[in-house]
Amino acid sequence: MSTPAESYLVGLIGEGTTHSLTPALHEREADHHGLRYIYRTVDLTLLARPADDVGTLLSAGRDLGFNAFNITVPAKQVVLGYLDDLSDDAARLGAVNTVLIRDGKFIGHNTDYSGFGSALEEGLPGASLGHVVQLGAGGAGAATAYALLAAGAEHLCVVDLDPARSRERAEALARFFPDRNIEWRPISEIGDLMSKADGLVHATPVGMHAHPGMPLDGDLLQSRHWVADIVYRPIETELVKAAGAKGCRVLDGGHMAVGQAVDAFRLITGVEPDRSRMRQHFLSMLRQGA
Repeated sequence: MSTPAESYLVGLIGEGTTHSLTPALHEREADHHGLRYIYRTVDLTLLARPADDVGTLLSAGRDLGFNAFNITVPAKQVVLGYLDDLSDDAARLGAVNTVLIRDGKFIGHNTDYSGFGSALEEGLPGASLGHVVQLGAGGAGAATAYALLAAGAEHLCVVDLDPARSRERAEALARFFPDRNIEWRPISEIGDLMSKADGLVHATPVGMHAHPGMPLDGDLLQSRHWVADIVYRPIETELVKAAGAKGCRVLDGGHMAVGQAVDAFRLITGVEPDRSRMRQHFLSMLRQGA
């Protein structure tokens, strides 16, 4: 692990970043380690800048002495064209959410996948990965699906409202995990799929404040299922509450949100963060309406 720097200047580039909990999460953890750490948001919406400007913003940040940037929607894929190097997993996923600036070069990482993987391991230890159904094949779904397979999922079925996107995601994953059974199915088959599944990962916006509701019929959930959601506002989505009422083991979306922040903090500083402390800080901010 590298020696901590004297100070850190970090940014978050994306749309709607002004309201992100990430800056406070990083800064508070840095305080506990005695690190001087300033985290600023670069909101593309407020600046009226397109995602394609991410390269210009990275270069400006490097010139101004930034140590790293987190990248969020809609720039996670666009940023690839402006990097000097990529971690193997980021290259496979075709998406980056953390950019380190080292010796003037931009190095891309993906802690969405690793954050979900560690959340799964810590929050649902021993969960059966024999047959997993995932709802959602977008950017977040790419990270969770990759993490599931990296964790040992044997049979993964990807379901999305857009069949073409499901197929594309399944085919891409199959190239990296040729020894696994990876398939896609239309949403109309979700009942049959859940009857065979050990667990469910939900990776769509359904359940967020702006998109309330359930991503599937709650009657399809059985107590033998484990359920992982990536939505964390609210932390208790309708899916999380319904699964809990059925007796399912549940992983709320806050675990992935904190997991990716934990891994990004470690990459940026070389310091091992306290995951439990960051989780409690995160929940405290949500309770306070941050």
